[in-house]
Amino acid sequence: MKKISNRLWIAALALTWVFAGCSKDYFDVNADPNRTTDDNITPELIFTQAATNVSMRHIGASPGSEGSTIDLQFAQDWVGYMCNTGDFALPQIESSYNIDFAFGDNAWQRDYATLFDLYKVKTKAQEQNNKVLAGAAMILSAKLFQDVVDTYGDVPYSQAFQTDVYKYPVYDKAQDIYNALQLSLDSAITYMDETASAAFVNADVVNHGDQAKWQKFANTLKLRLLIRQSEVSGFNPSGEIAKIEAKGGVLGAGESVSVNPGFSNAQFKQSPFYGNYGFTTNGNKAATGYAPNNYILNILLSTNDDRITKFFTTVGGFYVGCDYGVVTGNPFGAQASYFGDGIAKGGGQDQWLIPSFESMFFKAEAIARGWITDQGTAQAAFEAAVTESFVWLGVDDAEAAAANYIAGNDIANWNNAGETAEEQAKFIALQKYISLTCIDAREAWADQRRLNFLPEGFITLNPSRLADELPLRLLYPQSEYTTNAASVQAVGTINQFTTKIFWQP
Repeated sequence: MKKISNRLWIAALALTWVFAGCSKDYFDVNADPNRTTDDNITPELIFTQAATNVSMRHIGASPGSEGSTIDLQFAQDWVGYMCNTGDFALPQIESSYNIDFAFGDNAWQRDYATLFDLYKVKTKAQEQNNKVLAGAAMILSAKLFQDVVDTYGDVPYSQAFQTDVYKYPVYDKAQDIYNALQLSLDSAITYMDETASAAFVNADVVNHGDQAKWQKFANTLKLRLLIRQSEVSGFNPSGEIAKIEAKGGVLGAGESVSVNPGFSNAQFKQSPFYGNYGFTTNGNKAATGYAPNNYILNILLSTNDDRITKFFTTVGGFYVGCDYGVVTGNPFGAQASYFGDGIAKGGGQDQWLIPSFESMFFKAEAIARGWITDQGTAQAAFEAAVTESFVWLGVDDAEAAAANYIAGNDIANWNNAGETAEEQAKFIALQKYISLTCIDAREAWADQRRLNFLPEGFITLNPSRLADELPLRLLYPQSEYTTNAASVQAVGTINQFTTKIFWQP
């Protein structure tokens, strides 16, 4: 990890030097005030780049890429959102669940490269007593670190990026990292009470200087950490819930958190999701090898869900999907539906990090579990979250459409939610899963591992599959066994089907 981080940091500095302008005597040994180095690059400049890269990592895209291979594509496919079309070769390793140590290498390196940038922002900002900027970096880092832990388990955290002191960072326990992230978010929320500089407002491509919204974002991430641990025996979230409620609560209707540094429909400037699942600047499909999975299509069609028009397009008036893992028989790309204008709106669209409705589903589950007792019923919170999904996607007459959907479908009508907290949590999770179609597959994968709530039918049809269940995690990347061998080997033997993340039942 050390080599990866340093190499990508140097590359980032080089890129920034290009934009900042530098004299032709760049390689002169004399001090050059125009030369960008680790000493004179500002934390605000790093922050804008790092926040943009977090938005790219949310869908698994490589920072600075357009139409690149998505290293989190496996999650979209595994949970039944997408699958490959018949005119492309079947991804054998992914669709058979026979993953190896190379499978998650790109995702690991790119996640840690972005986390390294955020670490630099935090440390530089703290040195300058710029607490608001440091807090923003800590909040984004907490989101991405949770994603990494949920994907791999124990990972380098406490010694990560401190390469002058720790050449081979140890792997912290996943539970310890979760606890540390809660404390880090507490500090970040306090930092956000300070007065921000004008430079921060200009650099903030996330919440545009809205510090109260940053605090709600942090609270939402705190709740996400708690929700993930719902199945841990003896888990008591009451202390953290009290902190969340005392500092303004979580994101609500109309309060999505997203990133936009100036995305446009120009080459290498498109918003990440659109650039990878929408259309190229020439008007061609960016994801020619992927289409809707018949699994999610069947759920949407069988319930007359109006959101289908925003998730996907039609072909000749019909929704045409693919079956994941089928070697032959999937339609060619031109004959399959594609991604709709509710999620692939245009090259300049914001790249979401936490859509408003996702936060509202977290809150609904917390109420159902009895964690939040003074903010209405679980039913009201659940129905508000479903409705917000319709609004967020831009469904015509969204509130009426949502009301009809809730009233007319067993999977959305609260009368069928069950009596126990566990039954209600699974009921909520299914609607959260539908609402997150193609939007956050890594969250859907985590929910399935936590609650095992999805109806059958999403498992790969590849006859070579190793199991009839999803992998519980990815294996550590080969790069870690090469550059940080003693630390990764100290974790022990890892198996994708039996080695659980600590929060898995």
